[in-house]
Amino acid sequence: MDKKNKSHFIPIIAAVCIVLGILIGTFYANHFSGNRLGIINVSSNKLNALLRIVEDQYVDEVKMDDLVEDAMPQILGELDPHSAYIPAKDLEIVNDELSASFSGIGVQFTINNDTIHINNVIHGGPSEKVGLMAGDRIVAVNDTAFVGKEVTNTSVQKKLKGPKGSSVKIGIYRQGEKDMLNFTVVRGDIPQKSINACYMIDDKYGYIKVDKFAENTYGELLFALAKLNKKDCQGLIIDLRENVGGFMAAAIQMINEFLPKDRLIVYTQGRKSPRKNYFSNGTGSNQSMPIVVLIDEGSASASEIFSGAIQDNDRGIIVGRRSFGKGLVQQPIEFSDGSAVRLTIARYYTPSGRCIQKPYNKGNDEAYEMDIMTRFEHGEFFSQDSIKQDESKVYYTSLGRPVYGGGGIMPDYFIPADTTGMTSYFQMARNRRLIVQYSFDYTDKNREKLSKYNDWPSLLKYLKTQNLLEKFAQYAEKKGLKRRNILMNKSKELFDLNIYGNIIYNMMDMEAYIEYLNQSDTTVKKALDILEKNEAFPKAPEQKNKKDAA
Repeated sequence: MDKKNKSHFIPIIAAVCIVLGILIGTFYANHFSGNRLGIINVSSNKLNALLRIVEDQYVDEVKMDDLVEDAMPQILGELDPHSAYIPAKDLEIVNDELSASFSGIGVQFTINNDTIHINNVIHGGPSEKVGLMAGDRIVAVNDTAFVGKEVTNTSVQKKLKGPKGSSVKIGIYRQGEKDMLNFTVVRGDIPQKSINACYMIDDKYGYIKVDKFAENTYGELLFALAKLNKKDCQGLIIDLRENVGGFMAAAIQMINEFLPKDRLIVYTQGRKSPRKNYFSNGTGSNQSMPIVVLIDEGSASASEIFSGAIQDNDRGIIVGRRSFGKGLVQQPIEFSDGSAVRLTIARYYTPSGRCIQKPYNKGNDEAYEMDIMTRFEHGEFFSQDSIKQDESKVYYTSLGRPVYGGGGIMPDYFIPADTTGMTSYFQMARNRRLIVQYSFDYTDKNREKLSKYNDWPSLLKYLKTQNLLEKFAQYAEKKGLKRRNILMNKSKELFDLNIYGNIIYNMMDMEAYIEYLNQSDTTVKKALDILEKNEAFPKAPEQKNKKDAA
């Protein structure tokens, strides 16, 4: 063959070599690449690829759904303490906490000795209609015994809640009845209150206890304010202690009721969330009402937005202890399977520019979770001097009063935790829940007699004649708590407060319970003192003279 003929085969040979090269390369890529996948060039692809590798190659069979469910909280836990994953089975319960209503049977309950005790039956609700009563014990649901260790708040809600119009069969143990009573309850819409108490604390001043910032809280506030204004309320105590927050929108609406027009309430800002300002619109009906706001270490999130706006705008006085320090904004994002994440997308800042959020380390939130205990151990609950403010994070209110960032809202008036009468005997009785258990037992055995009293002052007057502390000591000793007469007498006022309070709550409602407790509450007393002295509107700090300023 001459050179000319050979040249005709060169393109064919080259093409064959290319095809062979592709086939050989593909073979080796498919069979010998191991875990090195060439398509993986970003971290998000790595996660998907890892799950595929585990599913395809892991030595044992793996339930991939369970693996993903376990991994989601771990991933979000590396971001911040408040980004969270909510499994589909828990999402409804979580959402119900801040909704205006839910579908259920309409009872308030407490779990005592692994049994559901009905404290109150909601007036007009499904349970009242079929004859359930306060004091009843739920011992069976849908013909299956429901007592023991499986009885938890979560399991009870799953059993008793359900679609509107659906029915549930409940077995009841009632004192005085030999056999179990059976009731079929048709579930209905049960309103949820987020304001637990609203009353005139004396002839001049009103008190409102806000439990959470939910869908209906603003409407409840308007109703509460109207109720108090009809009684010629001249000043207001808003109690946000132990209020862990809720919807930012509800807090903004509520603050708007007390601020003049065009006052900054709060602003949010994040890496992908440009700054957004929220201003008052001037339509509030109580812009000149003297206000004192109560906070403590349990006040968080929306509670801190509210108290921070009142403080920075010099609209009222804050009383209590430093708030929790939760200033991260979560956005709910739902998945197709019914689960969801609450992802932190921004921080919120008070009008002066303070970031409410306390420090945290990404992926290591043990210290964060223990912060409240650390504050207690360092003495912050008992002495304002133990709180070290970060002087590099000083900000100023509209009148020029200094306030500090770095975590939480520091009150204008510090009130230490009251430890008067605290003894080891009382602490053991409380920690073992013996006080709560005794109060339930006493209420159940004396319900008919106690029901004769229509208000808490008359019920309290009767309870004080019953020598309940002595009866409690006998009860506690049978439960394994050795009697300590000296310590018991030293803690007498604390025991009386708790025993009487629990019985009042069992027989009446939360508002009666709160009203009773407020009679001896030092923080409430300080708030009243501020209102009486006409000191609820902050004053500008005194100006230094020119020589001092120089």
